[in-house]
Amino acid sequence: MPRRAILRAGSLGGLGVSLADLLGAEAARGEASIAGGAAGRRDLPQHIKSVIQINLPGGFPQHESFDPKPEAPIEYRGMFGVVKTKTGDTFSDNLPELAAINDTFTVVRTVVGKIPDHGLATYHLHTGYTPTAVIDYPQMGSIVSHELGPRGELPPYIAIPGKNITGGGTGFLPSTYGPFETGGDPATQKKNFKVRDFSLPAGMTLAQLDRRRGVRDVVEKRIRELEANPVLLDTMDDFHARAYSLLTSSTAQRAFSFEGETDETFNLYGSEVTGLIKGPDGRLHPKGLSERLIIARRLVEAGVRFVTLEYGGWDCHAGLKNACDDQMRPFDHALKGLVIDLEQRGLLDSTLVWVTTEFGRTPKINKESGRDHWARVYSMMLAGGGFKRGLVHGTSDSTGGEPSRDAVTLESLIGTIYHQMGIDPNRELVAFGTRPIEIVKDAEIMHALIG
Repeated sequence: MPRRAILRAGSLGGLGVSLADLLGAEAARGEASIAGGAAGRRDLPQHIKSVIQINLPGGFPQHESFDPKPEAPIEYRGMFGVVKTKTGDTFSDNLPELAAINDTFTVVRTVVGKIPDHGLATYHLHTGYTPTAVIDYPQMGSIVSHELGPRGELPPYIAIPGKNITGGGTGFLPSTYGPFETGGDPATQKKNFKVRDFSLPAGMTLAQLDRRRGVRDVVEKRIRELEANPVLLDTMDDFHARAYSLLTSSTAQRAFSFEGETDETFNLYGSEVTGLIKGPDGRLHPKGLSERLIIARRLVEAGVRFVTLEYGGWDCHAGLKNACDDQMRPFDHALKGLVIDLEQRGLLDSTLVWVTTEFGRTPKINKESGRDHWARVYSMMLAGGGFKRGLVHGTSDSTGGEPSRDAVTLESLIGTIYHQMGIDPNRELVAFGTRPIEIVKDAEIMHALIG
């Protein structure tokens, strides 16, 4: 790019065409050279249009949720009882609401991880790979964004309010495939929820924005005439187009709000349900998961392919009973509400609700009345998306420490979800121009889970 053109572009920051924009676009596109995975390519039938991933960070306890051991000695079974599910199985009595509708979802009791370390296991969960010093792998949402692209006006991958920083990023994919992070959090802002930087600047009207956009288009045309790099300008055009679309789209603005939601919907999700532990002010408080899930449902309704959010803190080395008493009831009510709401709206078959955690907890309670890290076997839940209804897959041993039947590796579970989305998990992307890398390595499609 000629020096005079660079200086001219650098002086036009007020019009949205600055040298920083050009360099930022160049840096984003220069992160990786990808072949073999053109956006929009679909190798398989698509049974899942959208995924809502509800991650429970810290290590969700399988004994106190989906895989209780009521006949084990007290130091293994813990301090909670059990409840019969609608299909006659057994959940912890922490989850009576989900037990009443378990004919609508699958529980996998024999997920097998690799690393009982929070950061490393979280990376494994979100990418399907264990960390290496050689290659940074993309998050699942970034793969979905790269392979399938947007479905409508909204970004294909959204994190509420932001991504887990230890779960990796776009890896060897360009940063354009990263999540749109809402910044604002419906869990704390409630019905006043707003997306950070998702409105026109104070004092600017839509007509003024249109005029500025027109001026910017004229400037970009002039830069093209000065032999600027058209690839960079195409990238810049794409970013501007996306931003303009979000700012001016009524569909996008509505999806990122509670507009039209009734009190009945908030009650269905248990927005006022509290845990049993009082806060520092001596009062019981709702946890905000219901608001996050309602926004997630609105986003998939508007066409978002992958929504991820988190709830609670489950690293219970001590005081496991208090942690469960504080967090389980809101989780139980909100998740039941989401599944029922999706079903009533005709969205459950095409939307996967995926409850994840980086690992489970040790089968034996420690001297601090807690459970420690355990990756050898733990539970996950999957509702909708073509997965079988009412299935409890796999069996752990008598103390909940090892799979005794039908183990499912994390890679195979992730690969099966990709398969249901129409993405071949064994297909290779070519990173750095020469290196073929499978979307998920050693993934086996778990047909026993698919309805």
